[in-house]
Amino acid sequence: MMLQEINYEADFSDILENDKRYSPRAYAFVCALFEALSGEEQRQRTASEILEAFRETALDEFGPMAFTVLSEWGLKSCTDIGEIVWNLVDSGRLGKSDSDDRADFIGGFDFQTEFLEPFSA
Repeated sequence: MMLQEINYEADFSDILENDKRYSPRAYAFVCALFEALSGEEQRQRTASEILEAFRETALDEFGPMAFTVLSEWGLKSCTDIGEIVWNLVDSGRLGKSDSDDRADFIGGFDFQTEFLEPFSA
């Protein structure tokens, strides 16, 4: 999935006051991802669907630099993606259902395997 536009100038200062682990660019990327997903089909997404869309989009957007870019933003695992999603939920930028849980993002895929191995010689 290719993102139309990522607003890297978006203000996430309210979130960053409480959680400085991730770059504002990571939040902007995840927000753009959700915007693209919501344009496809209006329905609730599972953590697995979000993680797969994140993986595909990061590879499309950054190619062999994906691991480096994501690491610079503080993203090293699927749990980090979940933390960003939940920070966005807590700030009112994203909604959730009663069945959604932070733990849904634990595990997922391995960043090194997905973002480095496809480009190793």
